[in-house]
Amino acid sequence: MLEPSAADATQFNAQLRRQTALSDCADLFRAAIAPFGFDTFACGEVDLANAERSVFYLIDWPEDWRRFYLNSGMVEADPIVRFLATRNEPFTWTDLRADPDFTVADGLTLDKAAPRWVDGLVVPVSRAGRKVGLVSLAGREHIATKQAADYLCLISVCLHSHVRTLLPTEGFAAPPVGLTPRELDALKLVARGQSDAAIAKSLSIAVSTAHEHVENAKRKLKTPSRAEAVAVAVSLGIIEV
Repeated sequence: MLEPSAADATQFNAQLRRQTALSDCADLFRAAIAPFGFDTFACGEVDLANAERSVFYLIDWPEDWRRFYLNSGMVEADPIVRFLATRNEPFTWTDLRADPDFTVADGLTLDKAAPRWVDGLVVPVSRAGRKVGLVSLAGREHIATKQAADYLCLISVCLHSHVRTLLPTEGFAAPPVGLTPRELDALKLVARGQSDAAIAKSLSIAVSTAHEHVENAKRKLKTPSRAEAVAVAVSLGIIEV
């Protein structure tokens, strides 16, 4: 195929901006990365201060891998997540393996995916504080040229930016940090300054239940106060204010 150009990335972004459903964004992105040997990806936000608070906006993984990753606590052991603390430029799995700080344990963790995929591309997206946006691709080939890598990085940033705007109406690929719909509703109302009594009235539940939802949200977000829970949730794109 012809080498992609910046104009191709601009065209992709224009198409992407017309999409209003996360599934359509995923379909468009999957088709764009396929010619370069990549067949799956994930998009989300990583909290480097606490990996458990990381959230997924899109997960386009095979179902067995999705279940394993989400249910095994692998996000805490994932070398990709760990290396985001020191790498703010895109990198491949091959780059990781060549890093002097890449350990035997890192290799064993990454090898759990290796039988299925040959290489991956990790595209960090700058965020405030200890938060890092992330688009992670996996495929059955190495990236052939720098031009192809640049193109994939550009469209990955476009994907992350647009998908984030759809979350308030479209929701998440997986419950963010395990928050239930009711806990999310309560947290959104906390962000608006509502008390337990006001939350209870808004959600037509008992005041004690409203309080429990808020406390559960604080616990899952690992925050000591309501204000900090709201701040963390906003920074990860979980809620808007």
